[in-house]
Amino acid sequence: MNKIQSHSRGEYNVYSTFQSHEPEFDYLKSLEIEEKINKIRWLPQKNAAQFLLSTNDKTIKLWKISERDKRPEGYNLKEEDGRYRDPTTVTTLRVPVFRPMDLMVEASPRRIFANAHTYHINSISINSDYETYLSADDLRINLWHLEITDRSFNIVDIKPANMEELTEVITAAEFHPNSCNTFVYSSSKGTIRLCDMRASALCDRHSKLFEEPEDPSNRSFFSEIISSISDVKFSHSGRYMMTRDYLSVKIWDLNMENRPVETYQVHEYLRSKLCSLYENDCIFDKFECCWNGSDSVVMTGSYNNFFRMFDRNTKRDITLEASRENNKPRTVLKPRKVCASGKRKKDEISVDSLDFNKKILHTAWHPKENIIAVATTNNLYIFQDKVN
Repeated sequence: MNKIQSHSRGEYNVYSTFQSHEPEFDYLKSLEIEEKINKIRWLPQKNAAQFLLSTNDKTIKLWKISERDKRPEGYNLKEEDGRYRDPTTVTTLRVPVFRPMDLMVEASPRRIFANAHTYHINSISINSDYETYLSADDLRINLWHLEITDRSFNIVDIKPANMEELTEVITAAEFHPNSCNTFVYSSSKGTIRLCDMRASALCDRHSKLFEEPEDPSNRSFFSEIISSISDVKFSHSGRYMMTRDYLSVKIWDLNMENRPVETYQVHEYLRSKLCSLYENDCIFDKFECCWNGSDSVVMTGSYNNFFRMFDRNTKRDITLEASRENNKPRTVLKPRKVCASGKRKKDEISVDSLDFNKKILHTAWHPKENIIAVATTNNLYIFQDKVN
């Protein structure tokens, strides 16, 4: 977690570090449960403390992060080291006081939501009522109340009676930003289903199905893999929804189900490389996407530590690189270009020299300002608009 120090220079340092999950072992299934965190979601701030939900494959935790810069001193019945005094030895009464101390940031687990998912959790999303949230695994979506840990409601279940008939899995799920009864979930077959919790307790029958008919000329062995949706995000306005598949970002209008209103190619030059990307498993990478605060620009990651931005109004797009060379403060990022085939121009990078081990899967945009966070394999980069 970072707190910004001086806005014009944009210097960041570590605010707090804590261990969210520990490795566990499921003895019944002989399964190791990694401590690796799959998703973090912030709750809206209500007081001086911050609250967040974090999840690994099986267990969701609600954390409270609070600051302490004063400590009480001068108790009557307690020594300074915490030992209790014999009340009969107290002859005078003191008024305890707060004394300043070095800032301490404490993280404490307030709730643990466990034992509700048979499969790996891939998404958590907080509802706009700020009382409930959903968690999704490969085949089911559960609805939780933030105060109740021992009970959740199953709202979607796509598990077939016979597992051999399984044709798709849930890849992501999100609540609508303003309408607390509406949520969407995406599937490995490239479809997005919008459900209304007012219709029935189990939302197995969707209200809307968003799906683009496949172009037969592009059909190949990899079609199904690359059409799998890795992320779905509502716009802040709630009017649109963005989905990310392996090669593209699509913007859907919630009022139009048959095709997206905008499609942006993220790295079309990789279409000819799908065979080798399948062999090195990169074709299964799950890229996330995000909106800027005004919903006018979308951002997503790519390989070689590149990330892409698409301006929805001007239809301009740009490729930028998050790299060690750019990590001096105030360095201006230069646009990058990838040459797919033929003669390479001076500034272009050949598609064959891209490093597929360097990938940007996670990106985030500040809700109000032009500040972005981009996560490479081992580093977090924070960029902001040019400050004059």
